[in-house]
Amino acid sequence: MTLLTTLLHATNYSNPFLRTLVPSISLAYGIQGLVAVPSILAQSERFYDLSGSLTYLSCTALSLYLPTLRARAAAAALGAAKPAWPSLLGAFTGKAGTGLNWRQVVLSAAVSVWATRLGSYLFRRISADGSDSRFNSIRDSPPKFLGAFFAQATWVTLCLLPVLALNSLPATKLSTIPAGIAITDIVGLLLYVGGLSFEITADRQKNQWVQEKKEKKHDEDFLTRGLWSKSRHPNYFGEATLWTGIATLAGGVLVSNVGQVGMGLAGGVGGRALGLLMAGVSPAFVTFLLLKVSGVPLSERKYDKRYGDRYDYQQWKKNTPMLIPKL
Repeated sequence: MTLLTTLLHATNYSNPFLRTLVPSISLAYGIQGLVAVPSILAQSERFYDLSGSLTYLSCTALSLYLPTLRARAAAAALGAAKPAWPSLLGAFTGKAGTGLNWRQVVLSAAVSVWATRLGSYLFRRISADGSDSRFNSIRDSPPKFLGAFFAQATWVTLCLLPVLALNSLPATKLSTIPAGIAITDIVGLLLYVGGLSFEITADRQKNQWVQEKKEKKHDEDFLTRGLWSKSRHPNYFGEATLWTGIATLAGGVLVSNVGQVGMGLAGGVGGRALGLLMAGVSPAFVTFLLLKVSGVPLSERKYDKRYGDRYDYQQWKKNTPMLIPKL
C-alpha cells in the first residue's frame, strides 16, 4: 500500500465534507512542520513567509482536487478507467467533468492571487534585508521557532477556512445550486476586488514614498499623502476588506440549503450558525491580528516612539482614522 493510498484510506470519513476538509487543514500543519525542521537547524527565517504563501496555495489546490484524486485512486484499485480531472474553465460553462462550481474556482483564484503577491513581496524583502527582526528573540530557541511555524499553520487554516469549506462541499450537492448570481456573490466579489485594489494602491504609494526619500526628493519622516491621508493604515483596511469579501461569497453558499446538506447538517439555526461561523472566522481573525497583535499595535508604537512629541505627527494622528478611511 503506497503512502498516498494509506493517507486517503485514513481520511476516508463517512461524511464526504470532512473527507476533503480534514486533509486540507492537516496539510497546512504538515508543510509548516517540514519547513520548520531545516529552518530550525539553520536558525534562519528566510523561507518562513514564503512557506506560508505556498501553504495557502497547496491547501487550496488540495481542497479543489482531492475528491477527484480519491475517485482516480479508487478506479485504479479496481482496474477501471480513471475519471478526468475537473476543468477550471468548465466550472463556468457547466461542463466541469466531475464537477466544480464557479464560486470554488473564483475564490481559489482570489486566494492564489493574494498569496502569490504577499509571498513574493515578503521573500524579496527578506532576501534584501537578510533577516526579520520578528525572529530575533526566537530563532535561537527551537521550541519557540517551531511554535512560530505552527502558529503560521493556524493562521493559514483560519483565514482559508471559508474557501476550504466551500471546496469541500460534494460536487453532487453543489450542482443543485440554482443558476444565477446571488447578492452574496456580488457583494463578496466587490469587497474582494475593492479591498485588494485598496491594499495594492496603499503599498505602491508607500513604496514610492520610500524610494523618493532615498532619492532625497522629500524630507518627510512619515507618509501623510494619498490613501495615507485617509487612513493611518490603509493597507490593513484593504486586507481586512478582501477577506470579508471572500467570507461573504463563501458564506452565502455555506448557510444555504445546499451548503447545509453538503456539510451533513440538518439546516436548522445551529447548522446555519456553524456555516456562518466557518465563513466569518476568517475576516474576524484577520481583523483581530491587525488591530490587536502584529499590525496596527507594532506600527503605532514604533511611530509614537519616534515622532510622538511632534505637533505635525499628533495632528495627522488626530485627524486621520486608524483603519476605516474617511471620505
